[in-house]
Amino acid sequence: MNRRPAAAKINLALVVGPTRDDGKHEVVTVYQRIALADRVAVEPASALHVSGFDGDTIVGDALRALARAAGVEPRWSARISKRVPVAAGLGGGSSDAATALRLANATLDQPLPDDELERLGAELGADVPFFLRNGPQLGTGDGSQLEPLDLPQDYWVLLVLRHGTAKTSTADVYRAFDDRDGARDFDERKRALHEALAAIRRPRDLAQLPANDLASSPLVDELRALGAFRADVSGAGPTVYALFLHRAPARAAARALKSRARTWLTAPAWYV
Repeated sequence: MNRRPAAAKINLALVVGPTRDDGKHEVVTVYQRIALADRVAVEPASALHVSGFDGDTIVGDALRALARAAGVEPRWSARISKRVPVAAGLGGGSSDAATALRLANATLDQPLPDDELERLGAELGADVPFFLRNGPQLGTGDGSQLEPLDLPQDYWVLLVLRHGTAKTSTADVYRAFDDRDGARDFDERKRALHEALAAIRRPRDLAQLPANDLASSPLVDELRALGAFRADVSGAGPTVYALFLHRAPARAAARALKSRARTWLTAPAWYV
């Protein structure tokens, strides 16, 4: 059975615009892979079977889509070992799907090319193609159109998920964004993001990236007070990430929050 890690991501920036003709929102986002990861294992089998996580639908959907595209029956057994928190804005399900696509594709007599895998991934979720590429990426369109970024990787990432926090559905988060006319001045906010990206040379420069348009948290200010040079909500939330130059203050921040939140201390990751 072939196994690979399925890394989580954070959105170092998320600028959201108007609704497109296809019903999705225009976005500009900075995807950064992190070392916190699920593990996915795939092997040929007599029929499709996904185990290890009862809530999965996307890995099964990914393997069926691959089989249709390759003209074969979906005959794989996949096992998911979860470490990434579920429905937390960290892309765990999308990463699992991308990893399953890559592993199952390698078992085919005629594997599909990378661009075809990305096309299949985009049909499953806007961030799935990101998990098929190395390195940080700028996502545009609905988030699935990618451009590689050269960003500093030498810092620590503290993830914080407050106890008792229930994820608001992504659809509801976007609906609230529309209700407050969040798309206004999209071109100006997009331009500010590109200008900030162009000026990044060292980790602290990441602090100049604009804040998440979709979600906010009072933990952001608290984490900055605890020494983070940047803190924000990832994706549609509810997880908050905080970036630290050194491990010691990141660990101290985790201890300060342990009675109120789950925390994970991790770091940027580059490779699929």
